[in-house]
Amino acid sequence: MNKQLWIIANWKSNKNIREALEWIDKVGPELENRLHVKVVVCPAFTDIEEVKKAVLVGNYPLIVGAQDVSPFAEGPYTGEESARILSELVDLAILGHFERRENFGETDQMISEKVQQAKKFNITPLVCVQGKEIKVPEGVNLIAYEPIFAIGSGNPDTPQNAALVAQGLKEQYGEDLEVLYGGSVTSDNSKAFLQQEELSGLLIGKSSLDPEEFVKIVKIAYLI
Repeated sequence: MNKQLWIIANWKSNKNIREALEWIDKVGPELENRLHVKVVVCPAFTDIEEVKKAVLVGNYPLIVGAQDVSPFAEGPYTGEESARILSELVDLAILGHFERRENFGETDQMISEKVQQAKKFNITPLVCVQGKEIKVPEGVNLIAYEPIFAIGSGNPDTPQNAALVAQGLKEQYGEDLEVLYGGSVTSDNSKAFLQQEELSGLLIGKSSLDPEEFVKIVKIAYLI
């Protein structure tokens, strides 16, 4: 039996609604219903609703996620997106990405609060860690190992080292932990990462913006 794999597109702060829908039109028809592969797209907040509609209309096997959730419940929190509101549109949220830690000063405590909010409204939290020293919040079963040097640099970690980091994280937090790899993933190197027994998929940034490149990676996952 094939192992469970996640292939997650993180668009970051890219694509307006028209560009997002063009991506869905190209990627959606190429996807297949494969029980062992979960394909997720995490658009900008402004795109989420229209992307969700397009996925439902096309009946595509594509999960819609968010790139963040608020650490607060609903209320007087200008600019924040609460988990309850997002839960009508998304099933997963990327939390604790290094870019948010670095650019917005997110702390382990804040990320833990975001995890609690996500779980309260049945949004799967995907927590990003930069190494074994980063704390994984309680109740998290899905994480992405993203070494800082590999994010957007074109210089990925080796599949073997990524697997060692994943093994260490599982020893620390439990064998049921699913560990993805992220950082300069391409269709050329994705197979080597996906073949590592300790890794359960990929979090893809820049390469996910190109629909053809993203489809190539998904189709590689189908064969693992």
